[in-house]
Amino acid sequence: MRGQKSRSGSSTRPGFEGGQNPLYRRLPKLKSFPMVNRKKYTIINVGKLASLPTNTEVTLASLMEAGIITSNDGPLKVLGDGELNVALNVHAIGFTATARSKIEAAGGSCQEIGSSK
Repeated sequence: MRGQKSRSGSSTRPGFEGGQNPLYRRLPKLKSFPMVNRKKYTIINVGKLASLPTNTEVTLASLMEAGIITSNDGPLKVLGDGELNVALNVHAIGFTATARSKIEAAGGSCQEIGSSK
């Protein structure tokens, strides 16, 4: 008898496929696991708020009623893309610096509500 298994003290490691490219190298690497505890936010840009009338109280509920947002993914977060020329009172969990400056420059106010924790 001849061959690799007939030699004394020899044993192949688990996963060895006789010189063939092993399965763990043939399969693609997986990306990282999705974050289970990730906070989801309902995001809206300042430009979309420009269609609202002046001195409106902007909340998540009022945006849903107006049809500006369609799904409630979590607390409202306001981003600064777009232009705003209407004074609004915005209630949200968070504002970017540019969103806050654009809302206040238009004569509106920003009120942070609650906590994201």
